[in-house]
Amino acid sequence: MKTLLEQYATIVGNEVIDHLKQLANPLRGMKIIHINSTKEGGGVAEILNRLIPLKRELGIDAEWEVINGNSEFYQCTKKIHNALQGNREEISGNLYKAYEETNLQNYERLRSRLEEASIVFIHDPQPAPLLHYCSGRKGKWLWRCHIDVSHPFRPVWKYLRNYVEGYNASIWSLANFAQPLAHPLYLIPPSIDPLSKKNLELTDKEITGFLDEWNIDRSIPVITQVSRFDRFKDPIGVIQAFKLVRKYTPVQLVLAGGGATDDPEGTQVLGEVKEFAGSDPDIHILELPPDAHLLINALQRGSDIVLQKSLREGFGLTVTEAMWKRKPVIAGHTGGIRLQVINHYNGFLVNTPEGTALRVRYLLKHPDIIELMGKRAHQVVLDNFLITRQLQEYLTLVLALIYGSEDRIEIKMQATA
Repeated sequence: MKTLLEQYATIVGNEVIDHLKQLANPLRGMKIIHINSTKEGGGVAEILNRLIPLKRELGIDAEWEVINGNSEFYQCTKKIHNALQGNREEISGNLYKAYEETNLQNYERLRSRLEEASIVFIHDPQPAPLLHYCSGRKGKWLWRCHIDVSHPFRPVWKYLRNYVEGYNASIWSLANFAQPLAHPLYLIPPSIDPLSKKNLELTDKEITGFLDEWNIDRSIPVITQVSRFDRFKDPIGVIQAFKLVRKYTPVQLVLAGGGATDDPEGTQVLGEVKEFAGSDPDIHILELPPDAHLLINALQRGSDIVLQKSLREGFGLTVTEAMWKRKPVIAGHTGGIRLQVINHYNGFLVNTPEGTALRVRYLLKHPDIIELMGKRAHQVVLDNFLITRQLQEYLTLVLALIYGSEDRIEIKMQATA
């Protein structure tokens, strides 16, 4: 049976894998910990689910920990998240207190490992205060921000900045997401795993079988958006666009998604979406469990066009997933989506339901353009957004932090038997 690295080599080539081994060689045996707020649901968990095994296979002592919290903690972190993406959010002192106390409790639980780790990656705002409590740390700490902080609600950013400025460095997906900080800032876009259940190849029979289970008729054009039920994903706007398209051509809409354990608003937004959709038989609202990876794969592959009409978006892994499956994506002209979708080349960037509907109608009338854009989309992901590239950049950053004061870093390969 092939190792993970051998499996990736069949997709990205042996040269990329050899480079990963060279970068990892000086880090063999090193303790590296990643901490976020959920094991399932959301792009961060999906990335870490494969990144950690890859690091271990390269000889790195990699761990992944998740912080625990109560409802007040998640209410606070959701408000922080929304505020960082531009919403005006008033957060009470009691919620901030719950946020701080939860981080302190989690620090006490993880204390020994955090203090001894050589590198600690803290993902997003939820566990950001952990550094504040870890005065006895020996290693380097990095804050990895996956969201768009280009126009934050200033009082909330000012509060959070007090916790993140003490990190040795921070990592952002795009340059314009970042805010000025006293430490070095690095740019590393997210990625997808081509070997995961969500992205592996499926036969046409398998795709049809999954869609038949949900009464989705492949003889009628299918447009799909896969995302958490979150107002920033604009599911209401997607339905509005669908209704405009259907005035001119038969079409079906699939809104597929679920929640995340750190998002307390998901149930409310899902209710709003169902109410707006009504009993329309051509609108399929799918509430999916976190492990519905094969179904999501089939939905994206079985769709004619994939949407991601986000109003704010840190990156949008569902965009990359659809592009990998050779689908043109019509997506919100915002955030990290603009790094993936090249307007009029491998998809379209839009701002309104009307603009979305116009692009959907155009593509449905031109199946040759759907095929051409889909091929281009796949190549963009192959060149830029696979997990091997993200791991390569993480390893390079870690080496830079550890050996930054040296003129030369030795990354020579070890001899193999």
